[in-house]
Amino acid sequence: MSVPSRQDAEVKTTSTTLVSTLLESLHSFNSPISFGGFFSFAMFRLPKSSFPSLRRSPAYRSFSGAPRRPQYKTYFSENPSTSASPRPPRRLISRFLGFSAIAFFAFGAGLSFQSFRTLNRIMAAPIPTNEETLSAYQAPDSDSAQIDETLRTHAEAEALRANPDFTEARPHHKIPESLRARSLTAGTLAGPGKIVVPPYVFSERDGKSMVSLMYLGSDVCGHPGIVHGGLLATLLDEGMARCCFPALPNKVAVTANLNIDYRAPAMADQYVALRAETVKVEGRKAWVEGRIETLPTDGSAPLVLVESKALFIEPKQAAVSLYPKPISESN
Repeated sequence: MSVPSRQDAEVKTTSTTLVSTLLESLHSFNSPISFGGFFSFAMFRLPKSSFPSLRRSPAYRSFSGAPRRPQYKTYFSENPSTSASPRPPRRLISRFLGFSAIAFFAFGAGLSFQSFRTLNRIMAAPIPTNEETLSAYQAPDSDSAQIDETLRTHAEAEALRANPDFTEARPHHKIPESLRARSLTAGTLAGPGKIVVPPYVFSERDGKSMVSLMYLGSDVCGHPGIVHGGLLATLLDEGMARCCFPALPNKVAVTANLNIDYRAPAMADQYVALRAETVKVEGRKAWVEGRIETLPTDGSAPLVLVESKALFIEPKQAAVSLYPKPISESN
């Protein structure tokens, strides 16, 4: 016969105590109560230290209302590193590529069409000669006429006009009238109060140097009474580019670098002279230095307002002719 263990004896003693407590409690209740419900009530009323082994048993846990700890299950794939995000449907990629190709084609076609129209306008309009540009300007008012006459008869203009190495022209009038309104210096910034009259430009042969005489009005100011520095930079950019064009193989270039040094405030409503000189030419590259200075009418010394250095590069596409040469010329 097996000897009962200490734990069995403790459970037996606890059970006896529990039964006694149940019987005593039944006599104290007047209303009937189920044995199962009263058993749960009695279990909660007993002190915890009186039946530690019973509280650890599964039977007590099933009868008591003690909350159970939630159980979680974690699932892992066999090889998490190889799991890849789903690829987008091939149909969406095809649509995106198709719409992108259509958009690029439409943009290119529109740009080509607009460029072709602009070229047609330029080619259709006859380009006046240098001599014709000198008589093309018609002053809109007496003030503009007086300014134009002062520039034309200035001592600097007379000296350059007498030099056989220089050619005189007014380049603004070489731009077709239909396109002149879209030009910044020949259209938007030209007129009374601005660049009042088209500048007189004297260009030395082979693009060695250039002098441009002009009058700046009071409507091109940054601060009141002072010509905007951006306008001076624009005038230098265009003037120095025009200076070096004849020195390049295809007579055209774009600005690659432009450095500006402002020396003194340029007061509005005064005559100025832009001077440029091509200092170096290497293939499609030309280095030019220029400045804008006052143009006194009383014979006093001029004042340098701004100085500049620039690099101009002829585009590679400039060598490609827009129209094929005739067979007689190609031979």
